Amino acid sequence: MKVGILGGGQLGRMLLQAAANYTAETYVLENDPGCPAAHLCHHFVLGDITSYDAVYDFGKGLDAITIEIESVNVDALEQLEKEGVRIYPSPAAIRIIKNKIVQKQFYKDHGIPSSDFVITQNRANTEAHADFLPAVHKIGEGGYDGKGVQVLNTPEDLVNAFDAPGVLEKKVAIQKEIALIVAQHTDGSTAIYPASEMMVNPALNLLDYQISPALIPEKVLWVAEAVAIKLVKALQSPGLFAIEMFIDINGEVWVNETAPRVHNSGHHTIEANHCSQYDMLWRIILGYPLGNTAPILPAAIINIIGAEGHSGPAHYEGLEDVLKIDNAFVHLYGKKQTKPGRKMGHVTVMHSNYHDLTHKANKIRNILRVVSGSKS
Repeated sequence: MKVGILGGGQLGRMLLQAAANYTAETYVLENDPGCPAAHLCHHFVLGDITSYDAVYDFGKGLDAITIEIESVNVDALEQLEKEGVRIYPSPAAIRIIKNKIVQKQFYKDHGIPSSDFVITQNRANTEAHADFLPAVHKIGEGGYDGKGVQVLNTPEDLVNAFDAPGVLEKKVAIQKEIALIVAQHTDGSTAIYPASEMMVNPALNLLDYQISPALIPEKVLWVAEAVAIKLVKALQSPGLFAIEMFIDINGEVWVNETAPRVHNSGHHTIEANHCSQYDMLWRIILGYPLGNTAPILPAAIINIIGAEGHSGPAHYEGLEDVLKIDNAFVHLYGKKQTKPGRKMGHVTVMHSNYHDLTHKANKIRNILRVVSGSKS
């Protein structure tokens, strides 16, 4: 079976590592020949995943295509789907999710609990909604990894609003942030991974580290799981979906965003769950039964992020010390150049005791740094 991946970043890299267990012939489309996934696929194609012609030409000889980022040319995928290429997730689902405005309206239309919102066209239009603050402004398309998001607490913050179509979301009084990953097979069956609790770096608006299974009340978890399944069923598409949620100070569950692909919040599943999120997606694409999502041990993910003030060839300080830690698994993404805030890898650590798990996660955060020979 010939399977293509649109995008060659770290998610594509880990998808390809899981693909080695199957007989799929793999193809990657990416505009960087030195990308993390380039040397792991059978066929690398240089091209722009946002270009209609590049995506169509890439996909017309394949059996199936999946994505590792939403910013792909959906028009080309729709045409390929008409011609018999199987797309995971469906182009219709990608089109809903890739635009924050459409995604938010989808939640409203399908009774998915999500914070109140106002659609905005430009900065001036956003400034007219000063009475809606405090709120979070999200650019309609193109945002990723904390980029394309601005927290607007007061009218003075409106100068930071995006001068482009976006959505202004009412700020939620957050108690915890969690993520749930749901797999949906072509036959409509689903499997759900245990919730992960996310600790977000407020300066970068980026995942710092997380723990799974999340320590949340059972009744709250039941609600979160029910909402996640309802959302995925409404998308009517096979594939893997990561649903980021807020639990507010009253214990209510709100959907923040959905990703139609493997996700940072599921990296730990490689070592810590019986079936990883990457293996699960291959099972769906290749038509095999869904895997076992149960955890082997509680786990934490620590993102390895480029240190502030460093740009240039990457050097990993403290790597040997991390590798001495029991049940710590290092994943470096093969990115040769570091810059502040760039995702360079992650570490998964496992322990049966949550106190010890958190201690190890914080220890790793403090001793592992990505630096360079030059300061930015």
